[in-house]
Amino acid sequence: MLRIAVPNKGSLSGPAMAMLHEAGYQQRKESKELVLVDPTNEVEFFYLRPRDIAIYVSSGRLDIGITGRDLLQDSGAEAEEILRLGFARSTFRYATKPGTATGPKDFDGMTIATSYEGIVAAHLADAGVEASVVHLDGAVETAIELGVAQVIADVVETGTSLRNAGLEVIGEPIMKSEAVVIRRKGADTEDPKVQQFLRRLQGVLVARSYVMMDYDCRVEHLERAVALTPGLESPTISPLHHEGWVAVRSMVAAKEAQRIMDDLYELGARAILTTAIHACRL
Repeated sequence: MLRIAVPNKGSLSGPAMAMLHEAGYQQRKESKELVLVDPTNEVEFFYLRPRDIAIYVSSGRLDIGITGRDLLQDSGAEAEEILRLGFARSTFRYATKPGTATGPKDFDGMTIATSYEGIVAAHLADAGVEASVVHLDGAVETAIELGVAQVIADVVETGTSLRNAGLEVIGEPIMKSEAVVIRRKGADTEDPKVQQFLRRLQGVLVARSYVMMDYDCRVEHLERAVALTPGLESPTISPLHHEGWVAVRSMVAAKEAQRIMDDLYELGARAILTTAIHACRL
């Protein structure tokens, strides 16, 4: 069986299990379940702390896993990402009290508090900065107020919590993270079971990003309509009973669907419908 690590809690857990369910895999019903066997799909899921997943995968005990890019890089594990999943996006940045520093070039001799010391240490080394890194679990905003550090490095979403603590974001982002599928470095990425798993997840990503659009169009307007809805290869076109009309079916980007419907209507298309795509293979 293919052995897969799945986050057991946090912002990665729910979306990861939802995506796996959409991809046709069984998922646990109780949070206390640590292992779930899906015999139909020949997969065994292990629910682990997100921070530990890269270590398990790099050991070769598990074939692949879902975790955050930040957690993968911070672990230093011999694992690599093989598919971006598009959820749990975050930006990792430095922050400090106003007037303390403007970026890493000012960090020499300072102490930086973070929950991701591996990422920060590597970033400082790349920048040629000599600074101390202290590891703290959980929120690090109070580290400066309590005198533990002069700078913090943490995940920043809106920046509200930092502003409430009297801090400001400085410098360029250290990295941008999202959920990813990872595999041990040097492992056989052409493994048929792994490829099938990746195709299923890619199918979910496409299904979430596109809708199927159907509409009726006059023949003389067809070329202009097709230019609006070219599809992935080309649209399906079928003649209608009424002469001079055709039915068109095409995949379009979900975020563009309403605008395209407006443009088609102005062109003279009618009976314009969109339907969700639940699964696909490209």
